[in-house]
Amino acid sequence: MEIYYVYAIRSERDGRIYVGLSQNVEKRLNEHNEGRTKSTKGYIPWQLIYKEEVGNRLTARKREKYYKSGIGKEFLKSLQIE
Repeated sequence: MEIYYVYAIRSERDGRIYVGLSQNVEKRLNEHNEGRTKSTKGYIPWQLIYKEEVGNRLTARKREKYYKSGIGKEFLKSLQIE
């Protein structure tokens, strides 16, 4: 069975939050920090602030959408400790 994770990373440059899904969060974080992701490369370095195991890809997409929504984004912002 495939296990997916929904994750949130925060740019140490300007504090923006990016939400994504992956089967290997550590590898994906490295890809973000190596500039291999077009949408995040201008805001390196990134720090993992949240990771949630969600099971399959369909469930992961639903959770990803939630965390990209207003209420989900607010939850992620509440995790940030400056």
